[in-house]
Amino acid sequence: MNTLLPESFKSILWSYKFEECDPTKMKKTIIVQALLYGNLSQLAWIREFYGDEEIKHVLSIIPATEIRPKTRNLIEILFDFSNWNYAQRSLVQ
Repeated sequence: MNTLLPESFKSILWSYKFEECDPTKMKKTIIVQALLYGNLSQLAWIREFYGDEEIKHVLSIIPATEIRPKTRNLIEILFDFSNWNYAQRSLVQ
């Protein structure tokens, strides 16, 4: 399996040394950045490379607030996903 990121990912990983970005080690970062800032080509790449189930797993462990509300709506449609990780508001049970 080719573990090099396509050059098009430079634009969404601007705050990282692109040459050192490892798609396996930086899975969460790459998935979130692609969902937040990526284009259709980058979304297709993460789907092919990681698969929908792995993307859903990453989404379920990050805080829902890390994803903008309109982007959450799109993700719910594209990935049939609704298992957002919302912070608990109260300690009272």
